[in-house]
Amino acid sequence: MLMKKRLNAIILCIGLLNSGLFSHNVIKGKVLDDNTNDPLHGANVLINGTNYGTATDAFGNFVLKTDSSDVFVKVSYLGYETKELYITDPLNELVILLKPRPLKFEEISVQSSFINDVHTIADVDLHLRPFKSSQEVLRIMPGLFVAQHAGGGKAEQLFLRGFDVDHGTDVNISVDGIPVNMVSHAHGQGYADLHFIVPEIIENVDFGKGPYYADHGNFTTGGYINFKTKTSLDNNKVGLEVDQYRTVRLLAMANILGQNSDLFKQRAYIVTNYMQTEGYFDSPQNFNRLNLFGKYSNYISDNRLLELQLSTFTSKWNASGQIPERAVDSGLIGRFGAIDDTEGGFTGRTNFSANLLTLLENGGSIRSNLYFSKYDFELYSNFTFFLEDAENGDQIRQKEDRRIFGYQLQYDNDVQQGNTEISNTYGIGLRYDDVNDNELSHTVNRKTTLDTISFGDVDESNIYAFFNKTYNIDRFTFMGGARVDYFNFEYVNKLKTEYKTLYKNRFAISPKINMFYNLNDKIQLFAKMGVGFHTNDSRVVLEGDIDEILPLAYGSDIGFIYKPIDRLILNTTFWGLLLNQEFVYVGDAGVVEPSGKSQRIGVDVSLRYQLTDWLFADIDVNWAQPRLVDEPAGENYIPLAPTLTSAGGLTFKLPNNIDGGLRYRYIDDRPANEDNSVVADGYFVVDGLVSIILNNFDIGLSIENIFNTEWKETQFDTETRLFDEEQSVSEIHFIPGTPFCAKVKISYLF
Repeated sequence: MLMKKRLNAIILCIGLLNSGLFSHNVIKGKVLDDNTNDPLHGANVLINGTNYGTATDAFGNFVLKTDSSDVFVKVSYLGYETKELYITDPLNELVILLKPRPLKFEEISVQSSFINDVHTIADVDLHLRPFKSSQEVLRIMPGLFVAQHAGGGKAEQLFLRGFDVDHGTDVNISVDGIPVNMVSHAHGQGYADLHFIVPEIIENVDFGKGPYYADHGNFTTGGYINFKTKTSLDNNKVGLEVDQYRTVRLLAMANILGQNSDLFKQRAYIVTNYMQTEGYFDSPQNFNRLNLFGKYSNYISDNRLLELQLSTFTSKWNASGQIPERAVDSGLIGRFGAIDDTEGGFTGRTNFSANLLTLLENGGSIRSNLYFSKYDFELYSNFTFFLEDAENGDQIRQKEDRRIFGYQLQYDNDVQQGNTEISNTYGIGLRYDDVNDNELSHTVNRKTTLDTISFGDVDESNIYAFFNKTYNIDRFTFMGGARVDYFNFEYVNKLKTEYKTLYKNRFAISPKINMFYNLNDKIQLFAKMGVGFHTNDSRVVLEGDIDEILPLAYGSDIGFIYKPIDRLILNTTFWGLLLNQEFVYVGDAGVVEPSGKSQRIGVDVSLRYQLTDWLFADIDVNWAQPRLVDEPAGENYIPLAPTLTSAGGLTFKLPNNIDGGLRYRYIDDRPANEDNSVVADGYFVVDGLVSIILNNFDIGLSIENIFNTEWKETQFDTETRLFDEEQSVSEIHFIPGTPFCAKVKISYLF
């Protein structure tokens, strides 16, 4: 009853809160890493024994208001020792140094007003899990499953909350504010290739499930993931990795300012990563990728931080593509064989970004983010073999040349009104995609173009504004916000003799509400409601003259995070999502076509348990029921949408610098077509890892698919015809998952 009264008061009187300020003593301070003197962003500063407190900003600064001049303050940060201070003179600014220490679940709090229900889980996972690839980085979101394409050449296929996300249609992905998803991409709407990121430079991951976040727009129907790269490196490193399939990975990471960085408050580092492999397929993949990454950070003054980032990567490969079950069952090809081994491609991306964070005298901050990306893509695929062209085959080329420009300005500030703490966020931004020569052609052997199916230029602009207001009252937190997006779609079809620009524009308004209630120091309850959207492909919208350009998604979550004992954390969420329009990727046409309405309901459960000081267990279980709304029962399944998934494992971190673990991934059988007459097989795969640091050497062994399970990583119900077949056949086509694979690494730290 008390919670209900507070909620009604907030909703009905949100603009009439008491404006008179209570008298407060103000405690100011800075929290730093004791080893490096780097600021600790997001450290918790609480008045001991209460749920009242704050978190440090990007400079490590905090401001804490209290009614008493004598107070106990508790300062904590995951992976660091906790300090308790008795403060008798609030006028003196504090400098608090925290020493790194092994992770202890006892120090994790679920009662603070600024704790997010899923971020606690993410912070734990980041401290425990090693990342071997961009796939591993994506799996940091509980319930997100990844299926690799072409040895890392293409963006991965993603699955989340009953979505076959394809390559990113329903998950918004960004890195340091740079958007990864591509609108109106040659290979599919929302295409998100994360391979320009080297996993060793990831500092933290911010993510959320559902359409509940005002600062995240297009594609945030299933959720969002934002990766933050490190400001500086812990060590310089050179490393080598090899495996039994002639894979070689070389890594070099170096801080380039040396000892002067502390003196001038500057940080800079560069990273080089090169990988090549023939792969485990019968036809060598000849895959190679080169990554270069550099970042410069400068604390210009006590209230201003500048970050500059430049990265580039290039990749090329051959691929065996999807193979039909009948070809393997008949012995025509082996499990790792190919019908058309001339598939493959090239891709490259160069990113530049500049971020400026300024703290204002009123305690607020302004963050400016400017970015530019140049992107090239060329992909050869053959989804149907000889279905359309019995003589030359059905190979297609998808190609584009893209440039992305963007800017975002965000203002944040906190105010105190009576006994209510209010946090305000306001933002505006622009993204412009200039896509030239977006092409789909029928080819032979990657050399000869038989005919061009589509060829044109896409220009797509997105202007947006958002706000979010957070009210903290004792145990209750209310977050209300909204987002307004304006899109302009333009397309020029270069195959037509007359020049004509097709265009449309639309607005989308997306309200959001998030509520948290700390029932006690062990349980936090939450409820979320919001509207999101995913845009359709400009070519489909304009040439098909489709009105449903920005189909909306309506979502709601309700759940709790529970810490029944000091070393156990449980997060449970019941959720539902209704989409005005489902998208279906059409491979041979290379576009996303609209389907009908869909609805999804589900349950997400995450558990993290510290069995001993050095042994940790985790498990995620995700159940969903995805259905098409306008189709009759029995014919309303959503192809390839996952229904039951689970991931977890055991991780150990010993005090003598030995760590590792075992991890599993499980996905249940799921419908491959609308009437469930064709089924995509599930799988259960176990991986292992162990590493040790001896002097300055880091030596490790990792094994993928320990039990050598025969599993299908990607699966599609596709109609195809082989060269010697008179009739086409519709059945499961798949790319086999990794067999048993042992990888050895050795790195030198200095």
